[in-house]
Amino acid sequence: MLQYLIKRIVLAIFILLVITAASYGLLRLAPGDPTRSHMLGGETPGTGLSAEKNEFSENISLRRKLHLDEPIHVGFFYWLKAVVYHGDFGESASIDPGRPVAAMIMERLPVTLTINLLAIMITYLLAIPLGIFAALKPNGRFDRYITFLLFLLYSLPVIWVALLLQAGFCEGGKWPLFPLKGVVPANTGDMTSWQLLAATAKHYILPVICLSYGGFAVISRFARSGMLEIINQDYIYTARAKGASEFLVIFKHALRNGMLPLITLFAGLIPGLIAGSIIVEHIFNINGMGSLALLSLSSRDYPLQMALFCISGVLSLIGILFSDLLYVLVDPRINFEQR
Repeated sequence: MLQYLIKRIVLAIFILLVITAASYGLLRLAPGDPTRSHMLGGETPGTGLSAEKNEFSENISLRRKLHLDEPIHVGFFYWLKAVVYHGDFGESASIDPGRPVAAMIMERLPVTLTINLLAIMITYLLAIPLGIFAALKPNGRFDRYITFLLFLLYSLPVIWVALLLQAGFCEGGKWPLFPLKGVVPANTGDMTSWQLLAATAKHYILPVICLSYGGFAVISRFARSGMLEIINQDYIYTARAKGASEFLVIFKHALRNGMLPLITLFAGLIPGLIAGSIIVEHIFNINGMGSLALLSLSSRDYPLQMALFCISGVLSLIGILFSDLLYVLVDPRINFEQR
């Protein structure tokens, strides 16, 4: 097990290196950079230089600092050296000039992780029972209705659902049950701990719904197909013949073996949720990694973009590794030592 884990970590490091190299190359090849800003006119007080000359000089210094005057492979080498040897992702070039991007990300990372983890938990907790119940009576009325409903939800764009929920259930809408934006209540001075928790939870409900509803159809279909295959196995008939209750047969004998495809899907949910966070956080005005990524793209902040690419890659690779390790807990027959 330890040997397999070491191999996977080494492979993950290599994949992360490829991801960051490709990301850096695409950023450099794309039009524009952080130094291509609009020139300001007029004289700078106290100097004999025009504002255009001052800005031009600052842009030259910034280009040298970011190694934009070097070839792409040389610039990537300097970035990688700073990250590996010093753990330094650099400073923001345009959004908040001079501020370390690591501090900017760590300030917003907990919010994004909380929303994404809640979305994953809700997706699995709701989709798996729906898939199991649909598999118990395949092609029945419940199976047909839930299939139609889930695929209808899957076809709805996240941005449209988020705006619809805002118009209907947020402050200023028809049923103002939830806050319009943010994840922190505005006035917390007179609130008790439970009131603060309830008010904060109301901020998370709609963003989590927007991130989770699309996964219901995929997870439930895989749960249904996996259970249909398992409940027709001989050992399930044997368990029923021995007098085991239907609950015990389904949730002890069948579900454990039917979980393998769902674990595989777990690794694929993380990149999708990270991408979806950009839209959801922008619409609900949440200060998370998604909104920060959108700002970095619009302002061409290379250091911040590279740090976000790197952290997103690390989270995705951790999810893949975690899903592989879960195979052992679900099915002891899997032996990583032989791989």
